[in-house]
Amino acid sequence: MQKVLGALIIIGCVLGGFAIAGGTLSVLWQPSELLIVVGAALGSLIIGNPKEVLLEMWHQAKGIFSFRRRGEEFQRELLMLLYELLETVEVGGLKALDAHIEEPEQSDLFSKYPLILQEKNLMAFIADNFRLMAMGKITAHELEGFLEQELDAMHEALLLPSRSLHKVGEAMPGFGILAAILGIIITMDSIGGSVAEIGAHVAAALVGTFLGIFFCYCLFEPISNAMAQRVRTELSALECVRTTLVAHLAGKPTLLAVDAGRKLIEQDVKPAFKHLETWVTNYEDSRNEEA
Repeated sequence: MQKVLGALIIIGCVLGGFAIAGGTLSVLWQPSELLIVVGAALGSLIIGNPKEVLLEMWHQAKGIFSFRRRGEEFQRELLMLLYELLETVEVGGLKALDAHIEEPEQSDLFSKYPLILQEKNLMAFIADNFRLMAMGKITAHELEGFLEQELDAMHEALLLPSRSLHKVGEAMPGFGILAAILGIIITMDSIGGSVAEIGAHVAAALVGTFLGIFFCYCLFEPISNAMAQRVRTELSALECVRTTLVAHLAGKPTLLAVDAGRKLIEQDVKPAFKHLETWVTNYEDSRNEEA
């Protein structure tokens, strides 16, 4: 909703200001200039990026309009899932994880945390690295190195679409100038015509420049920035998992290991330690009652 509101403000203020100043909105409708600017941008994206990046770019661009901030309930589910998995190791050993991490969707443990199950990248990261830990013979330092490399690779891959869109956004004013130059060529070709005809051609050429600047600063740049912020939000959960696993292998108690991961959650949605402690206490009480 916030993104839609921002788009409406941009369109309303730009076009509204133009209309208030006495401009005729119909003059801005220049299909040929729009075709040149948008076509050049689209062609540049296709030439400069593989199919996988283009598909991920489309997915991320759509996602920024439907993305919901991961609130307290999501963070609670993530931390308590990690706590339960580590407690399973403490009670039944690493082999006890097999029943849960081989097919997480069928696990009774994972089914208690539906918000986590919806996150495919996060689920794959948790299952793969708990499986790696379950294989044994890996130190905390070695695991930290492996996970750091994996997260760096994921970070680069997920940020590639926003960076590519950012580069094309930077080129949009140039595409606008390209359309304007072609418009001026048309104007010079009709220099013998009436003043009104020449004025219409010049106006059309200037619309090309306007479109390039508008698409750069009011569309491509904000969208690429929102995509990058969304990626960083998604990666914060993976950082939480990484830190928790490393702390566990380093010999920290389960609660302290999970708390180490909690510290990596984004500041505006990070639960306080007292909340984590309350969640763990409630879980332990319910487990004792079942026993």
